[in-house]
Amino acid sequence: MGLGSIFRIFSHDLAIDLGTSYTLIYVSGMGVALFEPSIVAFNRMSNKVEAVGNQAKDMLGRAPGNILAVKPLNDGVIADFDATEKMLECFIKKVCNRKVLVRPRIIICVPSGITQVEKRAVKESALRAKATAVYLVEEPMAAAIGAGLPITEPSGNMIVDIGGGTTEVAVISLAGIVFGQSIRIAGNEMDTAIIQYIKRKYNLLIGERTAEQVKIEIGSGYPLEKKLTMEIKGRDLVEGVPKTITLSDAEVREALDVPVRAIVDAVKIALERTPPELAADLVDKGLILTGGCSQLHNLDKRLREEIGIPVSLAEDPMTAVVMGTGKLLENLDLLKRVSIE
Repeated sequence: MGLGSIFRIFSHDLAIDLGTSYTLIYVSGMGVALFEPSIVAFNRMSNKVEAVGNQAKDMLGRAPGNILAVKPLNDGVIADFDATEKMLECFIKKVCNRKVLVRPRIIICVPSGITQVEKRAVKESALRAKATAVYLVEEPMAAAIGAGLPITEPSGNMIVDIGGGTTEVAVISLAGIVFGQSIRIAGNEMDTAIIQYIKRKYNLLIGERTAEQVKIEIGSGYPLEKKLTMEIKGRDLVEGVPKTITLSDAEVREALDVPVRAIVDAVKIALERTPPELAADLVDKGLILTGGCSQLHNLDKRLREEIGIPVSLAEDPMTAVVMGTGKLLENLDLLKRVSIE
């Protein structure tokens, strides 16, 4: 029995976007069945899992000493092997309606700069979480498929996927990555930059969740038409008491300048190294932005201004990677062409 027929008779094949910030799971025949933070909460005393996903995120920075909430992935790759395995197992049970005997075949997205050791860690985590077979696909390839780009044609397609841990820049033609670059600067670096800026300027310490909220609500990559402000609460480092300040969008843009510039530079390098024929295609077609942090206000304008080609946001940037991986569940010939060992 061939790979295709094995896939088709099995009802619970899964496509997983195992991200630093969020994990998304696409179930064959159902669509996106899970979209939750990549976080696990452990009980330090019993070493048992207390919560995963949304419930575990609620515990971040708020749990008592015996509960430890961890992010098992760092910069797009596995930092905590056991936590990743337990998280995957819980998520798989959740989408398979807790049927313990279900052993799905899984396609998982990985950053394009992943090492052999990191690939093995991802595969082993999925296999130990009860998968029967695991296939790996590079994130920019999955994002391009999810964004509807004609990746099998002999023409240049450029994708920039900005997630939580990594920014993936790739030029794709004939179902292959002609030039790809993965930089470990993305949403998490932006959050850290906001925390450091507020600490430096206001002597105020804020948490990761607050920084993420600031980035989403008033963060931008290019001046906004309408000025925005936001009240934030934190701990005064001088007085040691809670304090509230008002931040402007200009301040947050200043805080985000270094990570945003790094992303712009990565796109410029990709364009410089693209073969001339494919670069000519990109002058008209431009590039597509995917990933949660591609939705940073006016980031598309900043890129358009600096690189001079059209820039557009995918229809649903957050789910482009998992939707592209899901399409591969239905197209086994394409999966064979784009999967990596």
